[in-house]
Amino acid sequence: MTLRTTSLSIPLAGGTTLPGLLDKPAAAAAACYVFAHGAGAGMDHPFMAAIARGLAQRGIAALRFQFPYMAQGSRRPDSPKVAQGSVRAAVREAEKNMPGVPLFAGGKSYGGRMTSQAQAAEPLAGVHGLVFVGFPLHPAGKPSTDRADHLADVRVPMLFLQGTRDALADLGLIRDMTVRLGRRATLHIVEGGDHSFHVLARSGRTDDEVRDELADTMAGWMKSTLAAS
Repeated sequence: MTLRTTSLSIPLAGGTTLPGLLDKPAAAAAACYVFAHGAGAGMDHPFMAAIARGLAQRGIAALRFQFPYMAQGSRRPDSPKVAQGSVRAAVREAEKNMPGVPLFAGGKSYGGRMTSQAQAAEPLAGVHGLVFVGFPLHPAGKPSTDRADHLADVRVPMLFLQGTRDALADLGLIRDMTVRLGRRATLHIVEGGDHSFHVLARSGRTDDEVRDELADTMAGWMKSTLAAS
């Protein structure tokens, strides 16, 4: 399948812009995923690019974007207010560039949490569901579910992709949290994956195979969510 990548300039309030990338299949897309990056690496990180390409190969467009701090070369993540505003701007840009195409949103770690906070505060226009690629449930070594409290206010379906070796998401706590969320939440466990979905050589799998698993799961879930709506 031929893929197309387009550079975007995403307008923010106040006249500033954020860089973005839109990966889409040559054929009509079944959906578009607004894909926010994690705290330590931007939209160009190989993991982000691989997932975006994998989704496009499966008929799902992906819009990646830089949070303001990353665009400015800072290592300090933006405040929740700024980050959530950036998510909303990216969703608007996705709607503009993919008219009539159903939207999903979420991201890797920090990006996913900022997206869910935005959705909990005020629903993101046109977004049918959220996809978390490694939800950062707690700091490393400090198991807790406080960071997930706002998810009770999210009313759209949610997909959680979590590795069994993720230091930022105790597997037992993740399981309990998704059970409490009920039918809105779907949990997909990646055996042997850490927070970056890296797997050890002794697992018998490669990181590329894990990324294929992630893209398969994400695309399948988005399509089934739309079919059920």
